Amino acid sequence: MRDRLPTFISLLLLALLVLATLWAVDYTQRSVALDPPRRVTHEPDSWSRNFTMVSTDASGMAINRLDGEMAYHYPDDDSYDIEHPRAVSNRAQSPMTVATSDTAHMNAGGDTITMTGNAHIHRQATAEDEALDVRSRVLIILPQEDVVYTNEPAVVVNGQSTLRGTGMRYDNRVRQLNVMSESDTKISGQQTQKTRSPNSSKDSQP
Repeated sequence: MRDRLPTFISLLLLALLVLATLWAVDYTQRSVALDPPRRVTHEPDSWSRNFTMVSTDASGMAINRLDGEMAYHYPDDDSYDIEHPRAVSNRAQSPMTVATSDTAHMNAGGDTITMTGNAHIHRQATAEDEALDVRSRVLIILPQEDVVYTNEPAVVVNGQSTLRGTGMRYDNRVRQLNVMSESDTKISGQQTQKTRSPNSSKDSQP
């Protein structure tokens, strides 16, 4: 029995040490104030002045560029608000387009850019097509699809022709313009003649 007494004392001291450690941990957690969880609010956490963002295709060629005077990043949804933006699309098989506005909002991933306030997009003229200009209060750009659209009233100027309507979608890859609701259209005689078939007579020209 006397031989086992040191062993019992050692086990007792070890148990007391474990209990004391657990009590100390619990006391520390209750007495030390922990930082409260961070509130997730839509407030900017960083900003950039006179910035440029460039996206490339699979071959590494630059196809989209976004410039601005100021950009504010919001961590809650990883979006950006931009002052005086300028968005350029320059794809090998499509005409270059340049879009500007007073402000813009780019969502996370950059697949949607909403241009607001004096929104304007200009498609450069090509050998086949005259220059195209679209103006509206809001223009929404889908950079990866090379598409711009709006549900607001818009004015489209294609060469010497002017079209006014509400709701518009332009696909720069196929150079196709769709207007949802036209209110006023003015088409020049020169453009009508350019699109007329070779067999059309001059007498039927407007």
